[in-house]
Amino acid sequence: MIIDTHCHLDDTRFDDDLDAVIERAKAHGVRGFLIPGAEPKTLAKARKIAHTYPEVYYAAGVHPYDINEYDEALLLEHLQDEKCIAVGECGLDYYRLPEDTGQRHEEIAAQKRVFGAQIELAKRVGKPLIVHIRDAGSDSMQMLIDHHAKEVGGVLHCYNADEQLLKLAGHGFYYGIGGVVTFKNAKKLPHVLPKIPPDRIVVETDAPYLAPHPRRGKRNEPAYTLYIVEKIADILEMDVAEVESLTTRNAQRLFKPFATLQMV
Repeated sequence: MIIDTHCHLDDTRFDDDLDAVIERAKAHGVRGFLIPGAEPKTLAKARKIAHTYPEVYYAAGVHPYDINEYDEALLLEHLQDEKCIAVGECGLDYYRLPEDTGQRHEEIAAQKRVFGAQIELAKRVGKPLIVHIRDAGSDSMQMLIDHHAKEVGGVLHCYNADEQLLKLAGHGFYYGIGGVVTFKNAKKLPHVLPKIPPDRIVVETDAPYLAPHPRRGKRNEPAYTLYIVEKIADILEMDVAEVESLTTRNAQRLFKPFATLQMV
C-alpha cells in the first residue's frame, strides 16, 4: 500500500503507455497518485487524467521556472475541481539563476512574489502546498513561516536534505522522499532521513525524472516507489510493510481525499 505523492503522469513520456504505467504501479502496491501542477499549459491534461483514473488526483500551481506564466484565475478554476487537491508545485529555485548580481536579485524577487501569491492562494482555498525548494532553503522556510503556511501545511518536494528545513515539521509540513535516497553517491539525505519525524515522511517518485537505483538513467515511473520504500526501510531499520503503512497514513492525513480510496 503506497501513495506516490509526486508523479508527472501528464508528461509526454507517458502518452503512449499510461494505462500500462498505472497498472504496473498498482501491481506493485501503489494505490494513489498525485500529479503536481507545474506548468499552466498542462493543467487541462492533468485534470483529464485525474478524472479518467479514480486513484489519480492532481494539483494546480506554477513551478519557479515558469513564474512568467502565473495565472491566478486559471489556478482558481482548477482548484474548484474535486480532484484538484493541492496548490503547487510552487516554491523557490535558485539553481539556474544568473551570476550577475542585479539580474539575480530581480529574479529572486520575482520568484518570491509568485511563491507568496500561491501560499496565499492555498490558504484561500484551504488546500495544502506542494513546495519545490532548490538552493533556496533559508528563503523558502522564512516565506512559509512569514505567510503562515502552517494554516494549510504541505509537502517539501525536491527536498535536498537541508537540515534547517526540519523546523518546518512543526509548521504542518511533510517531507517527500524520492529516488535520490537510493543513489550510491547520496550522502546528505540518508544522513538526515532518520532526523525527520516518522509521521512526516511521504514517498514520491518525481516520475519521469530521477529514477531510483537500480533504474537510474531510465524513465522513472510510480512502480519504482518499491525501491524507495526499501531504501527508507533499510536506513530507518524498519520492515518494508511498516514503511508502506506509515507513509500511506501520512499521505492520507496530508491529502485527505486519498483516505477515501480502497487501499487493498
